[in-house]
Amino acid sequence: MSQALNPSGDQQFTLRLAVSEQDKLAAARLRYSVFVEELGGTGEGVDHSGRFETDEYDPFFDHLILVDNARDSSGLDYVIGVYRVLRDDQMLKLGRFYSEDEYDLTPLKNSGRKLLELGRSCVHPDYRGGIAMFQLWQGLSDYVNEHGIEVLFGVASFHGTDVAAFAQPLSLLHHNHLAPEKLRPVSKQYQSMNLVAKKDISRAAAMKSMPSLIKAYLRLGGVVGDGAFIDHAFNTIDVCLVMDTDRLSARHREIYTKARRG
Repeated sequence: MSQALNPSGDQQFTLRLAVSEQDKLAAARLRYSVFVEELGGTGEGVDHSGRFETDEYDPFFDHLILVDNARDSSGLDYVIGVYRVLRDDQMLKLGRFYSEDEYDLTPLKNSGRKLLELGRSCVHPDYRGGIAMFQLWQGLSDYVNEHGIEVLFGVASFHGTDVAAFAQPLSLLHHNHLAPEKLRPVSKQYQSMNLVAKKDISRAAAMKSMPSLIKAYLRLGGVVGDGAFIDHAFNTIDVCLVMDTDRLSARHREIYTKARRG
């Protein structure tokens, strides 16, 4: 994972795990830029003077970072994409998953499957709409295969806390993409997503206001837990996404693992 995974072969990007304290600070700086400055989030781990977004869970996670090799590596702006991931064997040292602040994960934890929690996914605004997110997913694919992961999960967010503003996409998720009961997390501060009758949902309108990350998970066969969670500190409405790697279609599996066949 230390080598560049760039389909164009121009070696502009390097995708790897954070290995140094500087890597972790650079990732925290990007998270601050996106989650605090751009999206208005806050929390106990936010350092406004240093411009870092961290929490007490970070030391237990692996941090997948995407580096732009053209940026100055002596500063903290060389990391332009981040994904933090926690395997279930790493979780044993911590005692819980991050998502358990918001969701009852008992069905997942009792499934006997090899789990990986995803979180804090973000890309620098200058790199959105290009290949940056795809490269992060390629690296995630390598990680999943290397560790034999069977189920991916984590919270993904609608930005803002006005549930009525997202009634269409939340209802679409509830009616069309609910996880099977044996893998279905349940919100601990239950906000129903059943806000619009199935017959009254406009799929076009729902998908237009669906966050791009959630749409990407849905394309890969992702499903959601029961109920949303309103996170006032981060100014978001969260849903718990679950993806069973056994359920990926052949076409989506090919896209997801394209980098491995290079």
